[in-house]
Order: sequence, then C-alpha cells, then structure tokens
Amino acid sequence: CAWSIERPPGDTAGCTFCHTSSEERCSTCHQRHQLDPRVARRAEQCKTCHWGKDHRDWEAYDIGLHGVVYQVNKWKPEQFDFSRKLSDADYVGPTCQYCHMRGGHHNVQRFGTVYTSMGMSMADRGAPIWNEKRDRWVSICDDCHSPRFAREQLQALDEAVKDAGLKYRETFKVAED
Repeated sequence: CAWSIERPPGDTAGCTFCHTSSEERCSTCHQRHQLDPRVARRAEQCKTCHWGKDHRDWEAYDIGLHGVVYQVNKWKPEQFDFSRKLSDADYVGPTCQYCHMRGGHHNVQRFGTVYTSMGMSMADRGAPIWNEKRDRWVSICDDCHSPRFAREQLQALDEAVKDAGLKYRETFKVAED
C-alpha cells in the first residue's frame, strides 16, 4: 500500500491491523449496529484506530486547542450540531471529520498532509500533487484562520515531522543494535 512503501516494517505493523481488514467497511466509522451519521460525526469515532503508540493522532488532537474546544462543548447542540450534514456543519471548533472529511467526502486522506504515509517521500515535495494537497490543507484551516497562519503551521509541522523522523530512526537503530 502507498502508506507503507517507504517505511520500515515496525512502522507499519500497527497500520496493517486495521487498514487491511476494515478500510473499506462502513462499520469502521459508523458502528455496525447503529449506522447513525450523528455518531460517525463525533471525533471519538476516529479514536478507535487513531490512538496509541503507532497513531498518536487522538492524543495530539485531544490535548491541543481544537480538541479542548471540542471536549468542553461537544454536548452543546448549538456548538456541535451532529444532526446536520457534515457539508452544512458550523462547529465552534473542528472535529477530525470536519477537516478530514470536508463537505462529507468519505476519502479521509483527501484532506490530509502529504508525508511518506501517503506515498510521498521527502524528495517528492516539488511534485504538483504535493502542492495541491498542501493548498487543500490550508483551504480548510482558513475557514477560521488566515491563510498565512495556516501555512506557518504547516511549515512548523513539516519541521516537527522531519525532526521526529530523524529521532525515530536513531531510536530504531539503537534498538536494532
């Protein structure tokens, strides 16, 4: 798969547990016995797979400003009206679905950043698809923030990912030795 091509096997072990078995199933997000869009629009649905040592996404969201806004207001229908279609959502803060499933699209990676997990290596950063995906990412943030702010945050994210990648490889090498 594109998300595992350039990564060491230890990186993708957690991914294959979910992605090869449930990626294309409605029940991954909608809960098998309660196929209710109002439930699937809640950020906690993503926590099922996106938490823990190989997916720190939930922890990062939950303790970040967006996650705190969500946790404080999620029970207030005037702040998070989950009965409205995602394409009509007007939340006080973003949920995972609001950004990654923008407008109700079911391709979660459509509005993600482009790193090796999506089949793009650091060398591919000049590719047109790289810039297109980054512009799309900024377009989501500028619903609430300025495009300049969004681009600065994306640049900071790039640097953090690069640093984390170096540290991860160093740590992996120590463990391997």
